Amino acid sequence: MHHSRLAGFIIDCETDDLDAAAEFWSKALGYATSRIDDPAESDYVMMETPDDEIHIEIQKVSHASRLHLDIEADDIEAEVDRLEKLGAKRIAKVRRWWVMEAPTGQRFCVVHPVRRDFESKATAWDE
Repeated sequence: MHHSRLAGFIIDCETDDLDAAAEFWSKALGYATSRIDDPAESDYVMMETPDDEIHIEIQKVSHASRLHLDIEADDIEAEVDRLEKLGAKRIAKVRRWWVMEAPTGQRFCVVHPVRRDFESKATAWDE
């Protein structure tokens, strides 16, 4: 058995100025922002959302700007397998997560849990 749920949304920005993009979205959505002090995370700015709301990140990308969602799972491989059975396909493994594509063409990621209430709110899947 594994657990998963919607983690949140990632705002993909094709930009050379991630700070300006984050400032716009911070003001547009009314959340403060923060960065993780890790060079490997330099392409991300986190929105400081309340614990009972979804996770939102601003991400610098080299493809066209878009919005994608993340599904958080305590067993990424089990969740990816479950989604493949539903018709999704694996696109690429990126560090610790999978980029997937829905049968309808939308890209999304399967990631480790990011929200604090994951254990109490995630759906349990018996496979």
